[in-house]
Amino acid sequence: MQALLDAIAQMPLPTDAQRIFHGRGGRFPGCEQWTLDAYPPVFVLTSFLPAGDETEAQLATIGAALARRWETLAPGQPLNWVFQCRNEALRTQGRTETRLMAGSVPDPHGVTEQGARFKVHVLRGQNHGLFLDMAEGRRWVRDYAAARSADRYGLKVLNLFAYTCAFSVVALQAGARQVVNVDMSHGAIAIGQQNHQLNGITTGASFLAHDIFSSWGKITRSGPYGLVIVDPPSYQKGSFVATKDYGRLMRRLPDLLAPGGHALLCLNAPELGMDFLRSQMQELAPELKFVERVANPAVFADVDEGRALKVLVYQAPELPGQGG
Repeated sequence: MQALLDAIAQMPLPTDAQRIFHGRGGRFPGCEQWTLDAYPPVFVLTSFLPAGDETEAQLATIGAALARRWETLAPGQPLNWVFQCRNEALRTQGRTETRLMAGSVPDPHGVTEQGARFKVHVLRGQNHGLFLDMAEGRRWVRDYAAARSADRYGLKVLNLFAYTCAFSVVALQAGARQVVNVDMSHGAIAIGQQNHQLNGITTGASFLAHDIFSSWGKITRSGPYGLVIVDPPSYQKGSFVATKDYGRLMRRLPDLLAPGGHALLCLNAPELGMDFLRSQMQELAPELKFVERVANPAVFADVDEGRALKVLVYQAPELPGQGG
């Protein structure tokens, strides 16, 4: 655990939500099971292996390291931290084991990232309301929207698998005119609406709690879009399985995008590399041009970047003479 303990000993005071330690990237032998995240004022330690006889001793060691560092960073302030076990057996059942180890968790619990505020929930579920590995994807969307805020008709964005609508918040903050958020989870969409309220955004966003695959008529009628964001789960039984469903999305992109518009394709599936997305796009939407892969936050570095989160940018053809 030494690499994890070293990261704790050296961490600065976290203000934004962020990952502190990423053992899952394989760069720290012996620490592959551990991640440590900051959702200020709470730390979340996650283990991706089943709890064993040694777990309690490990947690005591990590807790002592956090307490020592916290006393230096925030003297006299209570340390708040949560432990979550997400081993494979629990994950496949959609379950987790979560324990409050010290202090308390605010309710409601809001965090910041790059000037935006988001509601999170670290004591329940596998997902906490904000995916920290997508921070650079959100930065890319913010920059893209800002660069087009002066366009004659304004930027219209389609946010598919919107979850809690973080992409929508940053796009609208940066000057997008309209964002259509679509997700089949009513609960996630409701939190997304709260996220807009947290940031004082009262216009420009619409929210559709629908199954995307049965809502293409409504989605298409609201287009075309200058930016389409596709950020599905890699595997969610009954709603989306990347290996068979991602291609169905790709086929739709040429009709959804305005001339010169961009698509942001996201996939967090270690077993599916870049070729999975690029080869299918070449086959199913060949008119869209690959532009770049958005780099992940440095803390999420992986010994094999093909396993890490993939965020790819594609562009639709421009109208003749459009250019620039």
